[in-house]
Amino acid sequence: MGITGAAELLATWEAGLAEAPTGRALLLHRTARPDVDTATLPVLPVGEREADLFALRRALFGERMQVRLACTACGEDMEFDLDAGEFARSLGGPNVEREPLLRVEQEGWDVEFRLPGVADLTAAARAADPRAALLARCLVSAARDGVAVAAGDLPVPVQRRIAEAVEAADPGADVTLNVACPDCGEATRAELDIASYLWTELDAWARDLLLDVHLLATSYGWGEPEILALSPLRRRYYLELCADV
Repeated sequence: MGITGAAELLATWEAGLAEAPTGRALLLHRTARPDVDTATLPVLPVGEREADLFALRRALFGERMQVRLACTACGEDMEFDLDAGEFARSLGGPNVEREPLLRVEQEGWDVEFRLPGVADLTAAARAADPRAALLARCLVSAARDGVAVAAGDLPVPVQRRIAEAVEAADPGADVTLNVACPDCGEATRAELDIASYLWTELDAWARDLLLDVHLLATSYGWGEPEILALSPLRRRYYLELCADV
């Protein structure tokens, strides 16, 4: 992953302002994986995208992630740190070999399916029955005793086996935290949405940077490209000089 420059990151942020969360996540994934065609990104396994975004977060803002959530038992706020690099390594990203097709065989049933991508989850969420819609999208073939059947004809035990196989093959698709409250000791489970977390950080960074550009342009008469071309250290030094005047 190449380190994206300030101008490119600002362009990503500006484009994301008009997007829904799914569009912003795609923009971030495009930044993380410039080697992959944009049309391919939404069909990559969800866990691969999560690993890519954790790696991007580490490259842009460092390994330490501050997380805050409320205890579901007593309501107290809990603050703790997570390691973005450790998450990226544990989820594997593009370096993990994933089988293109998974297979479940049970009591005469023979089912082949693929791992869901973000596009599958987005489309299924709009359906009346998201679980059934997701199964139908990802099902490649299904047969019982050699006779082909549709996704809607799969019994619940087979559907459960499929869900278990997907979870085992792509565990990074659902990054769930289980945090013990230091006050009451009860555990709180919460999903970590890295796309939303990273966008919030990018938004704060972009607004701070634009303020820096405004101050330096006002003081020195430089244009935005010249200011963005400065390293963060040099920009900070010039800002300190402005404050001393």
